[in-house]
Amino acid sequence: MINGETLKLAIISGSNNIQSIKARINDLNIFPVPDGDTGTNMSMTISAAATMLADTDDADVATVAHHTASAMLRGARGNSGVITSLLFRGIAKGLEGKSEATGADLINALGLGVEAAYNAVTKPTEGTILTVARMAYEAGLDSLETEDDPAVLWEIVCDAAADALEQTPKMLPVLKKAGVVDAGGKGILTIFEGMLSVFRDGEVVEYDEQASDAESDEDFFRSAAAEFDQVINFTYCTEFIVGRDPEVETDPNELRLFLETIGDSIVMVADDEIIKVHVHTEQPGNAMQRGLEFGQLLTVKVENMKEQHKNAKIENDKAKEKAAKKDDELTYAAPVEEYGFVAVAAGEGLKNLFTELGCKNVVSGGQSMNPSTEDIMAAVNATPSKKVFVLPNNKNIIMAAQQVVPLVQDREVIIVPTRTIPQGLSAMLVFDPEADAEVNVENMLEAAKNVATGQVTFAARDSEFGSRKIKEGEIIGLDNGKLTVTEKTPNKALYKLAKSMIDKEMSFVTLIAGEDVSDEDAQAAVSLLEERFSDQVDITFIRGDQPIYYYIFSVE
Repeated sequence: MINGETLKLAIISGSNNIQSIKARINDLNIFPVPDGDTGTNMSMTISAAATMLADTDDADVATVAHHTASAMLRGARGNSGVITSLLFRGIAKGLEGKSEATGADLINALGLGVEAAYNAVTKPTEGTILTVARMAYEAGLDSLETEDDPAVLWEIVCDAAADALEQTPKMLPVLKKAGVVDAGGKGILTIFEGMLSVFRDGEVVEYDEQASDAESDEDFFRSAAAEFDQVINFTYCTEFIVGRDPEVETDPNELRLFLETIGDSIVMVADDEIIKVHVHTEQPGNAMQRGLEFGQLLTVKVENMKEQHKNAKIENDKAKEKAAKKDDELTYAAPVEEYGFVAVAAGEGLKNLFTELGCKNVVSGGQSMNPSTEDIMAAVNATPSKKVFVLPNNKNIIMAAQQVVPLVQDREVIIVPTRTIPQGLSAMLVFDPEADAEVNVENMLEAAKNVATGQVTFAARDSEFGSRKIKEGEIIGLDNGKLTVTEKTPNKALYKLAKSMIDKEMSFVTLIAGEDVSDEDAQAAVSLLEERFSDQVDITFIRGDQPIYYYIFSVE
């Protein structure tokens, strides 16, 4: 049997284990942009639970699992962190009401975690963390007929997870081409192995700070698809919360099955009281009508949206920790105003700009850091408004932001899924305080859709991307997240990227200079653009002081 103390130590051990190798997972990515923060996101997510559990004594397995899930939900960072938190949320559900857990309890609880994680993403990509967790659970389930020892069963789980991880390149061609495995899968295996050390040997894996700070080996595991990036094929982003009718016995999976026939990008979370639904569809009315069969609609939000290109994410531990510490200082504000805004941005210039546009609170984060669900929730609670619009401004922050919606009780949280800083700025500029929330969301998404984003940064590693051979330190340009330019200097890359993105139909260009661009170089960049494009577009310059990216620019 596994008691509460054993489970507590296992979670702490798993946290220590992944924290020790997070840098390796971060560094190694086939895409040259410095964006490999999967290890950090997963580590910080489970570390939130480990910190809480360190002060928990004499608790049963149900209480430990509940505390773990609650802390991880609030501490979830990035898509990989959210998926990890959902795995442990399912485990907590499976252990409800138990003082101790048998081997079968443990495996069945893991199965609920796998189900919760898969249910969070429509059309899950196999060859990722989901595959590793699922195949690990299936191996444990198959062994229940002959084995009941929790330690032996968890060892079977870990062995199967390791086997599944080695198979990920066969499932994703991009992994096979690079000769690597999936980083999210490696992360969950590392957590499970840390837990096994306690279950089997009674030993907590210690955090190895030296290993964590060490340089990563070039041939270690790299990530190509650890983060889920879904293509939006339908027009309407529809979200609603159903207050479940306690008198009617219903299966929320029936609602999910129906939604899958009319849309995609389905995220659905259900408990005994509510069903929270997110779906992209051409038939929002039909989706809500079916939802009414399960209870009353408590909130409804329908947004008009189109496909948005993916953008890179990058890792910056120190900035994340600084941002989290700063956000902890936010204080609760009662909702007295009608509308309020929270944006995510890095760089004093950008934060000041969002503040000037009307954001009450700006969470430090973005391309170089992914704030946690709790960070965003703290900013929402510190915004004195009945309806708070949240602008993530990065595709890897959207999922963490969405987790805030059911956690905030005294105000409505509306996520506007902006994926870049320029999209967020354009969305803010079209906001009309005289219009209702639904109209504003539609207008904000339309404005974001019409913005093309260019980014100039550096290659974090040697890489071969398509037909391009890229050297570490080389300057690269991204057109809506797609690598299209390599050059020797940021200004040359900017000029080449601008030439490829600006056409006769464009009217406005906004150039945002980063913290590593001198005033002299910034002025030279503006002059280059004005000399070539001033007869075509109006050019606006902003000192954003964002990290990592020399230039971010928008074309409208």
